Amino acid sequence: MSITFTLNGELRRLPAETPPAMTLLDWLRAAGLTGTKEGCAEGDCGACTVVIEAPDGARAPVNACLMTLGQAHGLALRSVEGLLAPDGAPHPVQAAMLAAEATQCGFCTPGIVMSLYAHARMGGDAHEALAGNLCRCTGYRPILDAMAALPVAEDAAPAQPASDVTGFGPPEHRFFLPRSLDETLRLRREYPGAWILAGGTDLGLRFSEHREDPGSIICLRDVAELRGISAGPEGLSVGAAEPYAALLDLMTGDADFAAFAGLLRRLGSRQIRALGTLGGNLGTASPIGDALPPLLALGARVSLAGPNGARDVAVEDFLLGYRRNALGVEEVIARVFIPRPKPGAIFAAEKLSRRHDQDISAIGLSVLLERDGDVITRARIAHGGCGPMAARAPEAEAVLEGAAFTEAQARAAGDALARAITPMDDLRGTAEYRRVAACNLMLRLYWREARPDAAAEIMALPTPHAPRFISP
Repeated sequence: MSITFTLNGELRRLPAETPPAMTLLDWLRAAGLTGTKEGCAEGDCGACTVVIEAPDGARAPVNACLMTLGQAHGLALRSVEGLLAPDGAPHPVQAAMLAAEATQCGFCTPGIVMSLYAHARMGGDAHEALAGNLCRCTGYRPILDAMAALPVAEDAAPAQPASDVTGFGPPEHRFFLPRSLDETLRLRREYPGAWILAGGTDLGLRFSEHREDPGSIICLRDVAELRGISAGPEGLSVGAAEPYAALLDLMTGDADFAAFAGLLRRLGSRQIRALGTLGGNLGTASPIGDALPPLLALGARVSLAGPNGARDVAVEDFLLGYRRNALGVEEVIARVFIPRPKPGAIFAAEKLSRRHDQDISAIGLSVLLERDGDVITRARIAHGGCGPMAARAPEAEAVLEGAAFTEAQARAAGDALARAITPMDDLRGTAEYRRVAACNLMLRLYWREARPDAAAEIMALPTPHAPRFISP
């Protein structure tokens, strides 16, 4: 069986011996399509951005450095070379960049062009669309001017090859794309050492940066039972292999999860969210996984599927330690259930990082406070980046339960949290910074509730007036 995909409108069928764990970026450049650049090999800079084009015309920018050839099977992809018209005329996106004098040295620009190409169809906030593309030459102002001049995309949706193959690659490089949960579990038994790949935005670093190859990979992208999201009065049921982009779309229109949606907008970039999954964040069990603190605070549960059926585990019991979880050797993460906050509850999902978008957390803090009148009847406080794993803070919860949510109680809870966590010094912040920040995030939550009219967070300095700050 061969890896087959459409690239720039042309069907590509790769030789059977092609290593499926090879990154799409490496293949593109080896094929002479060098407009796609390698800047970081980590999904941070956007120089390698290409676009997945869906049959319905939707476009999703992705990082080619993190995407394997096996994941490209059955998709329609477009690189910057595929934007030119048959007569060689530039695409309207390219023309807009030229007119706004937004072009640069040629290294960053192709990836920015591809993000704009997706944005012309997707719409939304322009700054969010550029969060995954670093620009160090012209600055963002002329690029934003180009985005403002973009016409509505009218390009026809591309044809896509059928994706009915289960596995391909030579014997030493097997890549499987099962289509059912039963098939997935069978492969899990037959290949116990296989890597389980969802979006690959974390695991993909082992392909792109560390050049590892496990020999066998089971990709969950096409497993129907692991996809889809359903919303009900009790909460959300999220397929473990459903990309963050779909979850963000649903949460954006749901007031109960507005805070969670705000955090998801900062989880990587559009390129990352088009591939990354909630199941992957749980599976890697990273202490800085952005989605883990809000899942812990909300009391989310994980459904695990295995040869003996399904079992249901609370997220706090699923996470066992640094990159360790309770997943059995023959199990896969099937779904995640996220309960709704009760009416009148306060729910916040905070993150501090060196830059607002597309950055690793220095600290994450999520808080759920259920109230009876002014009294907090139940508190769930969860932190990330402050120890070997994301975890709850029962010491801080105990300070708040049975009390009113006052400034003094918020400060006391913050102090308890600062004493309970075990952060480390690293490039993102010192241990002392994280302790102070944890306390301050509790205070910021109080001020947001007590003074919603005040500026508890400054995103940009207003002009011509001076910024407004809250006195602690």
